[in-house]
Amino acid sequence: MQTIDIAPVKGRGEPPLTPHLRQRIARDFIPRWTDEWGSRPIVHGKPAGPQTVRLDGNDYLAVSGHPQIVQAQVDALRMDHGHVVQSGAFLLNDHPSYALEQSLAAWIGKEDGMLCQSGYAANTGLLQAIADASTPVYVDTMAHTSLWEGVRAAHAPGHPFRHNDPAHLDRMLQRHGPGLVIVDSVYSTTGALCPLVETLDVVEKHGAMILVDESHSLGTHGPQGAGLCAGLGVTHRVHFITASLAKAFAGRAGYFTMPREMRYFVLSESFPNIFSSCLLPHEIAGLAATLEVVKRADDARVRLHANTRRLRAAFDNLGYPIGQGSEQIIALEAGLERDTIALRDTLEENNVYGAVFCAPATSRNRALVRLTLSAALTEAEMTHVENVAREIAPRVRPWDWPIARRQRAAALA
Repeated sequence: MQTIDIAPVKGRGEPPLTPHLRQRIARDFIPRWTDEWGSRPIVHGKPAGPQTVRLDGNDYLAVSGHPQIVQAQVDALRMDHGHVVQSGAFLLNDHPSYALEQSLAAWIGKEDGMLCQSGYAANTGLLQAIADASTPVYVDTMAHTSLWEGVRAAHAPGHPFRHNDPAHLDRMLQRHGPGLVIVDSVYSTTGALCPLVETLDVVEKHGAMILVDESHSLGTHGPQGAGLCAGLGVTHRVHFITASLAKAFAGRAGYFTMPREMRYFVLSESFPNIFSSCLLPHEIAGLAATLEVVKRADDARVRLHANTRRLRAAFDNLGYPIGQGSEQIIALEAGLERDTIALRDTLEENNVYGAVFCAPATSRNRALVRLTLSAALTEAEMTHVENVAREIAPRVRPWDWPIARRQRAAALA
């Protein structure tokens, strides 16, 4: 396995780092790098070959390379002669990005929305605008890191509540008062589905607002892929919906919805929108074409959910503790980082590739290999993954992972 040398390069003349920074690196990183990771990046395995089954991406509907999307991008590149690269705050309503923002809003079922450079920028930028130091914000403990960072950017008091536990959220709201509740519709590390209806009942009981991150359900759930909120018929009860367009849309952008009356307020308050350049014309054209492809992708959604049910059942029957989720993301939570590296290497030796998630993406000592499924998986690939899961189970012993022991203890309690 290839390692990476992180020692200084002699003769380059780099200025010295401060003693404080050197102490931080020596204390917080070097032991992890050498002892846990074996002096190689934990997220880097071996290069994937032509026979590998890739379960490490987010293109759930397999739209990458779709001819309609590619042609839209090519046409935009050929026709673009007068585009000005500037902050999105300067764009007028005749700009193509505004048309796409309105199309996305209509599809989702909201009044208005705004494109951003990424899902991270969408979450941090929206939260910076809608929360402040006087806004109590209640965040599911499994919510995406970008949402937590948005709370910090807003200087808002953040109150974590237990994952998928509306009763605990109810008690927190009683204690600290109405504000903003934040959940993911489908959680990015485990594939767990949010109990949205029950959560909304609690939010409305206390006169609070709610933000739902639909990054992993927009395109894959709901009518024409309009998301889990639309699928449950609760879009009109949700104040703000955010999403990364790097998942089912396989692009490079983020998006959030808002009431139309807030458009210019957000444009004046959201730093990622003010201080970042807008998307480029070929990106906008590609995303607009992707929206039309995603709307028509009912067959792909059916295949994705069928693949999800099949592989989840296979892993579950073999004793892998994956019951914390239900959707197209499967978390193989080995726990310690060294055990997760061993699991990743064992999978890769058998030509199955997932993605390692560890702190800060997960809690410390709850590292995992995340498998993300897609509509493009073939029968041969599905069978291969099932066979590998069966063959390696005696070696990786998933029934002995910490999460499996916790689940057994909880069942006996």
